[in-house]
Amino acid sequence: MTWWCGGMRWGGGRPGFGWTGGGGERESTVRFGEPVAFRVGGARRCPGIWRGGRRTPCPGREAVPVRGTRAQCGECAGIDRARSVAADTVADDPRPYHVYLAWFGDGLVKVGITGVGRGDARLLEQGAIAFTWLGRGPLMAARRAEELLRVALGVPDRIPYERKRAVRAAVARSKERGDELVRAHAVAVGLGGGWPESLERLPCRVVDHGEAFGLAAIDRVDAVVSGLAGGAVVSGTVVAAAGPDLHLVEPAGRRLVVDTRVLAGWPLERAPAGAKGVGLEVREVPVVQSGLF
Repeated sequence: MTWWCGGMRWGGGRPGFGWTGGGGERESTVRFGEPVAFRVGGARRCPGIWRGGRRTPCPGREAVPVRGTRAQCGECAGIDRARSVAADTVADDPRPYHVYLAWFGDGLVKVGITGVGRGDARLLEQGAIAFTWLGRGPLMAARRAEELLRVALGVPDRIPYERKRAVRAAVARSKERGDELVRAHAVAVGLGGGWPESLERLPCRVVDHGEAFGLAAIDRVDAVVSGLAGGAVVSGTVVAAAGPDLHLVEPAGRRLVVDTRVLAGWPLERAPAGAKGVGLEVREVPVVQSGLF
């Protein structure tokens, strides 16, 4: 039976892969220290829509471009966006929402919202190294607070993923990962006018994802897999995972980051352990040298 990869997702604070095939779904857990080896066994097709903990398959199993992090066809992508709170297309969701501050590295703090029922899954999916809740309340109140804090704190509501990845190895060595969040939280809760009355202010409790991500094992990144092709093989030992990124050490010792969004939609088969990675679109990461020498 052929199984199509749905990409990596975070459930229960741990990373795993979702798979679609034979009219059903399954998951496989990602474990640090274990080898993985996949071979692309066919064409890339739209996996459908993942929402509310379940997948709605693409009716036509439409073919999608072999390059890029979005595996959805135009129709499924449009439906996904129409149901997206993040895209500001939903205004009447009755569920409670959290407003949060997330930290990705020095100077990289953002404000955002997520459903209370999701816990910190959204923060794990984004690759947030640390975060703290700011408030809790109805969706529209959470949105107003998000915009207020974005302006008052001078922080964005989105950070390009490449920037998050670029600082991750340095972040792994940082011993002061919560300091910026503590300072920003103090400013946020001290704001006077503008804070929605229906939004409960929450105390600063910084949660660090260093252990969940396996950050201690990230000392460098040599290359990033940004695309696949038919017959491509991805192989290596898993050492860490953050957001959509899987950090591998290849048999030859190269430290590779696989952006698992580029795996979504491909039919992947098990390859022999220790197989050499081939057919990968790889972007080498330049070595950053401090000082003059």
